[in-house]
Amino acid sequence: MEKVYGVAPGPEHYACMVDLLGRSGRVEEAAHLLEGMSGKPDATVWKALLAACRAHRNAALAERAAERLFELAPADAVPYVMLSNVYSAAGRWGDVARVRSLMRARGASKEPGRSWMEQDGAVHEFRAGERDHERAAEIFAKVGEMMQRIEEEEEHTADTGFALHDEGEEGKAAELARHSERLAVAWALISVPPGKPIRVYKNLRVCGDCHTTLKLVAKAYERTIVLRDANCFHHMREGLCSCGDYW
Repeated sequence: MEKVYGVAPGPEHYACMVDLLGRSGRVEEAAHLLEGMSGKPDATVWKALLAACRAHRNAALAERAAERLFELAPADAVPYVMLSNVYSAAGRWGDVARVRSLMRARGASKEPGRSWMEQDGAVHEFRAGERDHERAAEIFAKVGEMMQRIEEEEEHTADTGFALHDEGEEGKAAELARHSERLAVAWALISVPPGKPIRVYKNLRVCGDCHTTLKLVAKAYERTIVLRDANCFHHMREGLCSCGDYW
């Protein structure tokens, strides 16, 4: 960039490089790249590194990236949640509680997860675990059917490392099964005619277990699921996702 085009790389270029290296699993190389920056990395760069650490479960580097983000934006809930996810995946529940406590003390509030979809001119909104929908009984029964079907057909078991509470394996799996995007997809399987794509929107980043689950649901039910989360569009079909399992 500098020698040929005379363009000095800025934080946005480094963030893209960190993302690329993270996608290929070269997390340590991404961290080394930041050390050679001419200026100080901004929040976008550190978030890219933290996301890579979350995907590859590198707790040591995740702690380093999160600490920098705590300094740059102490009231931003995202780095606290992402670091908490890294700890929960490693079974470090004491550290999960510590980060959550720190988050509350600094006034960083996490927006409640919600998903929604439009059907026949009406918007149906779902929040994790809530039973406010008029056909909630059918929706939760369909979630149970979804989970049983992908367990039997695809031998899928819940990745409880993405649960945020230490409630035992069954409790963690039940917590994940109540996530809002699963409720929305369950409703779509009930209400959207076969052959039409299922389109769901979510205000937060989809968790890893929900991502895997919805890919397998798309395959098992022979449907196309388009999930727009806080980070990107996920086009799921035949057990695969357009994001390449990195987001």
